[in-house]
Amino acid sequence: MSQFVHLHLHTIYSALDGAADIKKLIKKAKSLNMNAMAITDHGNMFGVLEFFLEMKKAGLKPIIGCETYVARNGIENVSAKEDRSGHHLILLAKNLVGYHNLMKLISKANLQGFFYTPRIDKKMLEEHHEGLIASSACLGGEIPQLIMNKGEDEALEAVLWYKNLFGDDYYLEMMDHGLAEQMMVNEVLVRLSEKSGVKLIATNDVHYVDKEDFEAHKILIRINTNKDDDSDLMYSGNEYFKSYDEMYELFKDYPEALANTVEIADKVEEYSIEHDVVLPAFPTPKEYSDDFEYMAFLAREGVKKRYPTVTDEIKERLEFELETIKNMGFAGYFLIVQDYIKKAREMGVLVGPGRGSAAGSIVAYGLGITNIDPIRYGLLFERFLNPDRVSMPDIDVDFDDYGRDKVIEYVINKYGAEKVSQIVTFSKLGTKSSVRDVGRVLGVELPLVNKIAKLIPNAPNVTFDDAFKDKAFADLYNSDEKVKKVVDIARVMDGNVRGTGVHACGVIIGKDDLTEYVPLARAKDSMLPVVQYEGGVVERVGMLKMDFLGLKTLSIIKDCIELIKKRFGKVIDIDKISFEDEKTFQLYQRGETIGTFQFESEGMRSWLRKLKPTVIDDLIAMNALFRPGPMPFIPKFIARKNGTEEVEYPHKLAEPILKNTYGIMIYQEQIMLLSQQLANFSKGRADELRKAMGKKKMDIIEKLRSEFIEGAKANGIEKSV
Repeated sequence: MSQFVHLHLHTIYSALDGAADIKKLIKKAKSLNMNAMAITDHGNMFGVLEFFLEMKKAGLKPIIGCETYVARNGIENVSAKEDRSGHHLILLAKNLVGYHNLMKLISKANLQGFFYTPRIDKKMLEEHHEGLIASSACLGGEIPQLIMNKGEDEALEAVLWYKNLFGDDYYLEMMDHGLAEQMMVNEVLVRLSEKSGVKLIATNDVHYVDKEDFEAHKILIRINTNKDDDSDLMYSGNEYFKSYDEMYELFKDYPEALANTVEIADKVEEYSIEHDVVLPAFPTPKEYSDDFEYMAFLAREGVKKRYPTVTDEIKERLEFELETIKNMGFAGYFLIVQDYIKKAREMGVLVGPGRGSAAGSIVAYGLGITNIDPIRYGLLFERFLNPDRVSMPDIDVDFDDYGRDKVIEYVINKYGAEKVSQIVTFSKLGTKSSVRDVGRVLGVELPLVNKIAKLIPNAPNVTFDDAFKDKAFADLYNSDEKVKKVVDIARVMDGNVRGTGVHACGVIIGKDDLTEYVPLARAKDSMLPVVQYEGGVVERVGMLKMDFLGLKTLSIIKDCIELIKKRFGKVIDIDKISFEDEKTFQLYQRGETIGTFQFESEGMRSWLRKLKPTVIDDLIAMNALFRPGPMPFIPKFIARKNGTEEVEYPHKLAEPILKNTYGIMIYQEQIMLLSQQLANFSKGRADELRKAMGKKKMDIIEKLRSEFIEGAKANGIEKSV
């Protein structure tokens, strides 16, 4: 059982101030046998969801909080210099009610109270204090500021105000970083505690994990402030994740201040911030009993218009998809997407034919969400929605980049501004940028900094561990003290948040006011606020991300259509152009494809001249093959297409599946179909195999491999195949 809990802690999400990585913090806490800790970043909740999920995974108790800024004279006052930052106040969510109130406060601070910093005020605290634990924070808190600048009586008056609001959930916070001001404030805090009955707690205002990280933290602050030296830094080198013994040594005269941190951790209830996805309600005509009945009607009518003859195959596929969508409860989602796509077309916005796995849905095709026949092109619904496992649908929609904002504006007007937002993204210091920033701040000569950076691999998500696998990098590190210092500091800074941005295409549409589910923040150059949790995990708290992509290619096509109409009087419907135009294929055969999306590189144009494509399927296959993994199969594909190499199939059952690609397995759909045909995999199981292969999950692949072999044997297929 912990004897002390860190309740004032800044992670990398206190941008360019906190240097504590969440996973490293958890590792440190476990090494010190601490079973709980809090997150209290400056004015935001950016790291809360990651913190919560990682703490739960590690078996530790997460305490969700924030170091807020309380405006001295109310958030309406945006003139006085003293109101730029406000007083600091720690707020911790004791329960789910507290978590919701914290989200409300942080959202209001960012959307209504932002003035240099996101600020709340006492009126907001009175409205949203339920379920929250508060403490007086650092020297920037109201109580310490009154002690230092006004007097003990004024400080006591403020303490009593907070006690009256929070009751026994308000605490006075003592710190000791070796600063004279803290010693003086602590003495008064003890007297205030005796006079008011408000308990003391000891905290350490953690900004980095280990004592040795102070050098990196100083560099981080200098990057943030653009200062040439750190002589006036407000940090002392003691703001690290201290052990109980270290904290006891500082506060042994006040053991109750340590014990009260455990009391607070015990007060915090076990609750989850995760939530099933909450879909916004789509208004359905009254003659339909529910959204599914209406969606199914639209899909069936749309399919009738798409196909001259609705065959049994089409009917079966449609009803299978509808049943799956009904069972998963996603009818409303499909209605919402088809609605804003329909509106986009009515507004003259050019819409792409379909992107990603949604193109495999005949329901999406019938609803007009996509414009690609999934049956004609062998696209599978299971890639989009696995009938054996509920997963969120993901329909990415391309709009011309002139019209994208019009579509988002329509969504805002239809569902309400309080229910629509974009999603935050974080710009983080990478390995190379960390090296360059550290080198610049330390004044290391540029040629040496460039030499270090160039030895780091040019790969996404590369780490310093990856860099050390290169002998030249390791040798340089071990032979030069300057290099060692730069790299050691850069390793601590790697991954630190430098700033925030807006997700290029992600939009959230909620059922209710979004602040019931997520904290929001201001977004630069955006008509919308942003959800403070990243797009990759936002579904975990009940939010469904929809992707509105603005595509320059579509804008170019739109411009071309308008120019053709203006110059030649011809009206072109891009959704109805022929895929069999001989002159167009002659352009591809000559490699005259500059300006054609994904076909304009010199490498691609060279292969096109050799391939001499004659049908759209040739272009689809070449587009899939022209990637690092399958690229070695291009010569074989061309030889078989042009008849200079015999087409072979691994088994006769594979021929119908591989015929269009001349016996070569190119598409993930082919993997899925082969596993069903050869080994009796269900549609859902086939999709699991596809995902495992795509993400190289060897444990799952090996498990499915044995199932595949057994299934193939049952079909009389030899093991050699």
